[in-house]
Amino acid sequence: MELIELLPTMNGLKGVIVIPGDKSISHRSVMFGSIAQGVTKVKNFLPGDDCLSTISCFRKLGVVIEENEKELIIYGNGFEGLKEPNELLDVGNSGTTIRLLLGILAGRPFHSSLIGDDSIGKRPMTRVTEPLKTMGAQIDGRKNGEFTPLSMRGGSLQPIQYKMPVASAQVKSALILAGLQADGESIIIEKAESRDHTERMIRKFGGQVQTDNRMIKVKGGQKLIASDILVPGDISSAAFFLVAGAIVPDSEIVLKNVGLNPTRTGIIEIMNKMGANLEIHQNDADSFEPAGDITIKTSNLRGTVIEGDVIPRLIDEIPIIALLATQAEGKTIIKDAAELKVKETNRIDTVVNELKKLGASIEATEDGMVIHGGSTLSGGTVSSHGDHRIGMMLAIASLLCKDQVNLENPEAISVSYPNFFSHLNSLKN
Repeated sequence: MELIELLPTMNGLKGVIVIPGDKSISHRSVMFGSIAQGVTKVKNFLPGDDCLSTISCFRKLGVVIEENEKELIIYGNGFEGLKEPNELLDVGNSGTTIRLLLGILAGRPFHSSLIGDDSIGKRPMTRVTEPLKTMGAQIDGRKNGEFTPLSMRGGSLQPIQYKMPVASAQVKSALILAGLQADGESIIIEKAESRDHTERMIRKFGGQVQTDNRMIKVKGGQKLIASDILVPGDISSAAFFLVAGAIVPDSEIVLKNVGLNPTRTGIIEIMNKMGANLEIHQNDADSFEPAGDITIKTSNLRGTVIEGDVIPRLIDEIPIIALLATQAEGKTIIKDAAELKVKETNRIDTVVNELKKLGASIEATEDGMVIHGGSTLSGGTVSSHGDHRIGMMLAIASLLCKDQVNLENPEAISVSYPNFFSHLNSLKN
């Protein structure tokens, strides 16, 4: 088992960081480049383990993808250019890869088998496989297609009218990608607004998708045309340094080119609500995804209630928000976040248990947690449990601890932020 020793910072955090490319957009750039006609070039692609799993899967489907230091080059031949793989499609630890890939494969007239790591093997897939089956895809797997390995035989799809029982960008995106191949118009109704990178990407690649409040309409038979992509920095990765800058005394951090998609900025709204000393300078560059520079300084924070429609817009940031709340004045309550139970780990229980080890006053609830602010964090041995966001949250927590923190399984962080520790160390004076 790998272990890294982390020491508290003696001084504030100061400096400038260029945040690595957005994971969600990097995944989709490979997928859309692969199903579009022509050559797509992607700059600022995130070379994290999850996104590399997506590249690997599409190469097995017959897509030529070249990598160099400057960009990713994808040679697409449309949906029809995808070929039956002669080996298993291994998605590694990536829920985005498997769920969106299922939507693409549902309309392809061949057989494919998908597997992942132990964590993926525990994550529910029926939320995707059941509606895809109603469209005409043949899918089997453990517990009637609930868990990997999954076997897919795609083909002719019928359009769907589907009211989603959970707010999930992955499920929505899978159904949109299947809908692009269906015979007619599909209508998907969201329970709550979730990240809209797939809809933006369709338009970027010359396709059409209608969005009206929480209703999405997509017509089948569309041809997508290759388009160059500049991936903005990932706000989910920036969140760790936003919180670090807010809670470590005498800090000022500038984060460059951070994605500011309105469906992803829940973390900024909540930090502002809690009193964070935060400034945003929006980039003027014409882009299909808004981005800007964010300056964060040490802040006097107050507790709040986080619930309702904002939850899907910050679901991945809740572990680091929990740490933020331990340093606020008063109590913070997080509700409506039961979706955290089916992430890389049960993030409700994992966040609570690991922060308790460091001395935080925090309790799990059925759909979230209650955090009592003003905690003095001590130190000790904690674990990422193989979850990249838990690992980074604990590394940021170590900055405030009175004693050394020993972090087990730090390698999980490479899933989304391969340079995390070098960026963190660059801020220490």
